[in-house]
Amino acid sequence: MDLSINFPLILVLLTGGCGLIWLFEAYWLAPRRPKAEDSPDQSNLAQPAVVEYAISFFPVLLFVLILRSFLAEPFQIPSGSMIPTLEVGDFILVNKFAYGIRLPVVGTKVFEVGEPARGDAMVFIPPHQEDYFIKRVVGLPGDRVRYQNKVLYINNVEQVQTYLGEVPNTRPEQLRFSEVFGSSQHEIHRNQYQDARVQEWLVPSGHYFMMGDNRDQSSDSRYWGFASEDKIVGKAFAVWLHKEPGLSLPNFSRNGWIK
Repeated sequence: MDLSINFPLILVLLTGGCGLIWLFEAYWLAPRRPKAEDSPDQSNLAQPAVVEYAISFFPVLLFVLILRSFLAEPFQIPSGSMIPTLEVGDFILVNKFAYGIRLPVVGTKVFEVGEPARGDAMVFIPPHQEDYFIKRVVGLPGDRVRYQNKVLYINNVEQVQTYLGEVPNTRPEQLRFSEVFGSSQHEIHRNQYQDARVQEWLVPSGHYFMMGDNRDQSSDSRYWGFASEDKIVGKAFAVWLHKEPGLSLPNFSRNGWIK
């Protein structure tokens, strides 16, 4: 699930540019600008427009950069791979410090806080393209993951699924299940067709096995491999706004915590 363009890079460049202009004004332009009592031409005393705007925007951009880089960052869900947990058009908040403090853009971890847990909804950059994805953490480093008859087995332990019913008005018909990872419970969707294949993976150190909750409509670790620890963005924890595709107004009908 592709979440957005590389906004952090744009934000860093804008903040850095405004900061450099502010420094240039403070230490080069301002000391050389004529004083009011020494200049009959008052137009020479004003700051250039670009400098004035840069100084005005710099603290705002710096605040947003710090907020998005180290505290929380918003994303919008563009596809249905995490249905029913996340719908197309959901605006979510991602905790940027849950798995450690990282430098913006480069993603280097500078401070340890915690590690991803099985069942977390995690935002990351996958190995096959430079886009933000969100999936559920299924396999931790060292885990053996088996997917058989559309049921997960972690280290040969079945992850219990409980049938909840059919999903109305879906083609092909979708079925609802509750799935439990230890103490973490969430809902998934599967289609009605059986799959006789047995797929198995061993999660390498520093990597995670990711899957979407819309199991038969998700491009995930079953197809493109593992999510690397150094490509983690953060933990999705809340839906704060929803907007249906097309010409519709945003609403708060789906606000809540992400399980």
